[in-house]
Amino acid sequence: MDFKNEVVDLVSSQVDLPKEKIAALIERPKNAKMGDYAFPAFILAKTMHKNPAIIAKDIAENLSSDDFTSIQAVGPYVNFAIDHEKLVSSTLKDVLAEKEHYGDQKLGEGNVPIDMSSPNIAKPMSMGHLRSTVIGNSIAKTMEKVGYTPIKINYLGDYGTQFGKLIAAYKHWGNEEDVKKDPIMSLFHYYVRFHKEAEDNPELDDEGREWFKKLEDGDPEAVRLWKWFREVSLKDFKRIYNELGVTFDSYNGEAFFNDKMQPVIDELKEKGLLHESQGAQVVDMGPDENPAIIVKSDGTSIYLTRDLAAAEWRMKEYNFVKMLYVVGNEQAQHFVELKTVLKKMGYDWADEIHHVPFGLITQGGKKLSTRKGNVVFLDQVLKDAVSLAKKQIQEKNPDLANQDQVAHDVGVGAVVFHDLKNDRLDNFDFNLEEVVRFEGDTGPYVQYTNARAQSVLRKAAAMGEKPSDTDLALDDDWAFAVAKDLADFPRIVARASEKFEPSVIAKYSLDLAKKFNKYYANVKILTKDDKIGARLALVQATSIVLTESLRLLGVNAPKEM
Repeated sequence: MDFKNEVVDLVSSQVDLPKEKIAALIERPKNAKMGDYAFPAFILAKTMHKNPAIIAKDIAENLSSDDFTSIQAVGPYVNFAIDHEKLVSSTLKDVLAEKEHYGDQKLGEGNVPIDMSSPNIAKPMSMGHLRSTVIGNSIAKTMEKVGYTPIKINYLGDYGTQFGKLIAAYKHWGNEEDVKKDPIMSLFHYYVRFHKEAEDNPELDDEGREWFKKLEDGDPEAVRLWKWFREVSLKDFKRIYNELGVTFDSYNGEAFFNDKMQPVIDELKEKGLLHESQGAQVVDMGPDENPAIIVKSDGTSIYLTRDLAAAEWRMKEYNFVKMLYVVGNEQAQHFVELKTVLKKMGYDWADEIHHVPFGLITQGGKKLSTRKGNVVFLDQVLKDAVSLAKKQIQEKNPDLANQDQVAHDVGVGAVVFHDLKNDRLDNFDFNLEEVVRFEGDTGPYVQYTNARAQSVLRKAAAMGEKPSDTDLALDDDWAFAVAKDLADFPRIVARASEKFEPSVIAKYSLDLAKKFNKYYANVKILTKDDKIGARLALVQATSIVLTESLRLLGVNAPKEM
């Protein structure tokens, strides 16, 4: 039962406002004793020429419903108090009937390519790559839950000037045996050394540019090295994605679009959008805006050229209804240029391209940088997190079966959850000790709460008791607080999908876990009486929604911890 919709219907019967407007105005009173929903009457004061408090009183006096224990005016608000037993009963019935499909909705349909993760080949994946990967993965799961078909694209950084620099570095200091033994770290060290030495020897940068031009022109040695670097990098990336439980539908990187750029350049010329500026080929962005460079003065392409080709190709290939780019906030201007150029080319579907930006992960307050060698490797962080989780599990529950698997789920889940509980635009500092804690606002806390619920259900089964599917009414405040959160889950899913914001689900799961733990602490769930089946139904429903919330974040939910 959707009590908020009923509030909207009731208010709509008394005021001349569209239902969508009423729904947007409905609030939750800060004090639960004031009710569960509140409609503010301020908006009606101008048109009705009355004090909002009088308007609220008039509305309240004309409303009644069996689903609310009271409808009353409190100052300028009409407050609605839900019948607790009805909310608990109807919510538990919905969750237990729909199970993991609870919260599924049809908010849209069609393909949604999500450009995410996209590490550069020949560099180890760092903590800096974590955000795009896990944010994109969670958005994909949430979009699928509300009716869309996500297509996860790993737009590999496998082209560009940096590969000319890497080839130059390998030619100077490279050793084939070292690369075969430890490909990623060897290539990474060559890259870092190149940038350090280029500070005193600028001619190295020229060499790097020359090698990239050779790569673009199909020079056999440049192409051979590039293919080799790509192959060993991708193998290592897939090992880390497997740790994170993340899969992709496409690994078409920048290089895939190398032969698709010239047609875009030709199209821009044909449409009269391209002109020369200081030796470069550019598209004007508008007054007081710098032009968008399409071809540099040395004849090489840039990111924008490839992204234009990629956008056109993806539209033809996927006929998308939206396309998302989960890319750091610092690239905002790039996506403004991408959308603007596509619009100038006459492609209205550019309106459905969305840059989904995010802030930085810092360590000790400092930005991580691959170029300077100041980098925290994701592989090592995940290993350390699993190790820390295992240590705590051995202390708390030494007899636990499948310790290694649970430690993996908890350790990796802790890192993922910590990233996603932060609003994606916020920067945050990463401290592993704080992340892998079983108490506080952490992933392990939510996982442990779910495991606790599962433990209660196992104990109940051993007693011969099980969740009821008929008498589900509970009238205590602790049960009502949990059920109210459970009832809110579909709205939370919708909000997360509309805002492309996984933190909405992460924060919700923490709140639900806290409410359930209060219930667990204050109510004797396994007392054999006529309400034990209803209490167990509440426990089961909580576990279903916590498990699904974690799944939408890309986090596993062990049944024992």
